[in-house]
Amino acid sequence: MKFSVIFEAQLADPTVEREHQVIHDCVEQAVYAEEMGFDRIWAVEHHSLKWYAHMSAPEVFLTWVAARTSTIRIGHGVVCMPFNFNHPVRVAERAAMLDLLSGGRLDLGAGRGGTAQETSLCGVDKERTTQEVEEALRIIGRAWQEDELEYHGELLDIDPHPILPRPKQTPHPPLFLACSRTETLAQAAELGIGALVMGFAGPGAIKEMRAAYDAAVAARGTERLVSSVINDHFSVLCPTIVLDDRVAARRIGIRGQRFFAQSIGHWYGGAGIPDEAVTEGGDEAAEMRKAAEQVVARLHEHNIPVRPTSTATFNADHAYGTADDAIAYVEQLRDAGADEIMCLIQMGTVPQEACMETLRQWGEKVIPHFRDDARQPSAQEQEAAR
Repeated sequence: MKFSVIFEAQLADPTVEREHQVIHDCVEQAVYAEEMGFDRIWAVEHHSLKWYAHMSAPEVFLTWVAARTSTIRIGHGVVCMPFNFNHPVRVAERAAMLDLLSGGRLDLGAGRGGTAQETSLCGVDKERTTQEVEEALRIIGRAWQEDELEYHGELLDIDPHPILPRPKQTPHPPLFLACSRTETLAQAAELGIGALVMGFAGPGAIKEMRAAYDAAVAARGTERLVSSVINDHFSVLCPTIVLDDRVAARRIGIRGQRFFAQSIGHWYGGAGIPDEAVTEGGDEAAEMRKAAEQVVARLHEHNIPVRPTSTATFNADHAYGTADDAIAYVEQLRDAGADEIMCLIQMGTVPQEACMETLRQWGEKVIPHFRDDARQPSAQEQEAAR
């Protein structure tokens, strides 16, 4: 199993000074993640999503991190692939350059960037985002298969051109797709690329999502594959704060996740701006439940069906607490089918010292537990063997 850290550059009270500081803090965390034994970092791409994500140019962030590290893999999690965000040939060129300069450490994820806030900024046709993402992946998947790329698809026509430079990894860096629904899991499997999965609903939901992904892998043919190289990799988000003080870790972690949930709800669901107030000693679990109830009430007010996914981001049962708590939670994710644990540590209200301490605890206690246990069968495997 692999371990990674994902960065949103998220912040409460987003003054210019705080915004600049949080970007530098993310770099510090990413460099420290290599020292602590993490396998990979991921950086999102979002545009104009104040509070939720100030990571609008991940190619620059990842290049800066790559220059300060030597072994950790560098992941786009993800590039917004609709053409008005990023032309697929430009994505290919930038990815190849970073892969070359990093010594073959790049992973390349694709996503839609489908909020109204983002699509309206760049003139993206929301009705075409899914189709454009898939066509972009096809172009990138074949960009270096021959000396010149020639592509004639439903949306783009590209006459023969060399795509320069060529990446160090052949034929290209591993490809991934952001997945939050069964439909996108099936799409990733049918395209032959890895799944980057939101994991807020917990291990039970992750197990169902893994089953859906595996079923689509088993049923797929070759007609939709975007590359000659298949990457069946299942990465799962894991919100986490780990400290020696379990109570403090849960308070800080749940508070950070509440800010995350409220800010994503603001841009994706039309909710109010995230609550930035922090009351010392407050019952954060109760505040999280209250925030979830507000979401349900708003959906009822607008006659919108309330689905299990509607309040998934408000589920507070994650890797918050001590290292032993994190180990127990990761074991559940492993048994649910996770190939990779994507640690979500940098959330809007979490102080830098708590982020750095969480990375240290994972590096010194959590990750070694699974490295040492690598040859041991999972609970599912043990049960099957009986």
